[in-house]
Amino acid sequence: MLLAGFFGAILLAAFVLGDWFHFTSLTAPSSRYGCGIARMEDRLPPPLAVVMDRFDRNGLLALPHGVARFFREEKRIVLRPQYQLFSLKFRTAWPMKGSIELEPEGDATKLTCVKRIPWSSALLTLLWFACVGVGTVGFVLSFLINGGLTSLSGVLMGLGITGLGLLVLAFGLTTVSLAYRLENQRLTEAYQELRDALASGSAHPL
Repeated sequence: MLLAGFFGAILLAAFVLGDWFHFTSLTAPSSRYGCGIARMEDRLPPPLAVVMDRFDRNGLLALPHGVARFFREEKRIVLRPQYQLFSLKFRTAWPMKGSIELEPEGDATKLTCVKRIPWSSALLTLLWFACVGVGTVGFVLSFLINGGLTSLSGVLMGLGITGLGLLVLAFGLTTVSLAYRLENQRLTEAYQELRDALASGSAHPL
């Protein structure tokens, strides 16, 4: 049993590491990889041909707080915020990137951005909430069926354990909410820098 748990932990770690590596990779197959959590549309004044020329021959465009890569065949940009080591801008368990589709729209360019997080982050978060939620509800039902409310001590114990479960859920929701706001702010900052660079033609050298 212990050996099975050990190999299970190794497989889980390999899944998370592989998922994050594929998610952060600036390659064409990885440009649409990840769980989409939000979508927005935008419009740039320059036509698509001009926007394409903003990137170097490798399709890269360095930004003050991120990096973007353009794939000409797919007409897609992958945008990823940068994370500096030994700084206060630590990476949460829910990093975010943008997959931006480009479409010509007359003399302008239409941008459709999908915000994505790693699949492992999304699945493990849902699994954690499901376990805590189902566990709390299951305990309450089992407690009621077995007559846990027939004594004062039983009522107090039931209320205490139920309250603890709700507190854990509230803590998880707060953590995910704060992490989302932080990562979304980072991606929004990088997106605005990308938008300004594509619209004006200025960029920071690699």
